[in-house]
Amino acid sequence: MRKALIICLLIPLAVGGLSAWLTMGSMEQFAALEQPPLSPPGWVFPVVWTVLYLLMGLASFLIWKSAAPQTEKKRALTLYAVQLAVNFVWPLLFFRAGLFGFALIWLVLLLVLVIETTIAFGKIDKRAAWLLVPYIVWLLFAAYLNAGVWLLN
Repeated sequence: MRKALIICLLIPLAVGGLSAWLTMGSMEQFAALEQPPLSPPGWVFPVVWTVLYLLMGLASFLIWKSAAPQTEKKRALTLYAVQLAVNFVWPLLFFRAGLFGFALIWLVLLLVLVIETTIAFGKIDKRAAWLLVPYIVWLLFAAYLNAGVWLLN
């Protein structure tokens, strides 16, 4: 069980870490852009994302180890994997490519997928669904920031 938990925690951390690594160097360009009100300092983003990735990993572990029917678990974990892949692409669109408008549309797609994942997780384990709520809240805030950057630049 411990090995499975570690793997479940490492998967989203690896996805986020790779995405961050691929966007290194873009942060200086981002910092030079006009920012909307309430924009946090740059150090906040890796801290928040690390916590969110750990919560995602723990939620996925709860689903994986649950006694739910295999078809329900497979559907929920497939949604989880798809949202994680979409999550991986957003920083590349926003930071690397500077496609702020398209990144906002992509972020809305991510938000929809995370809500669907949360619903699917909730049918299996309410705790897993609640672990994704901070992610949804952060994505709403990220959408505000993304829209602000797009409109101001």
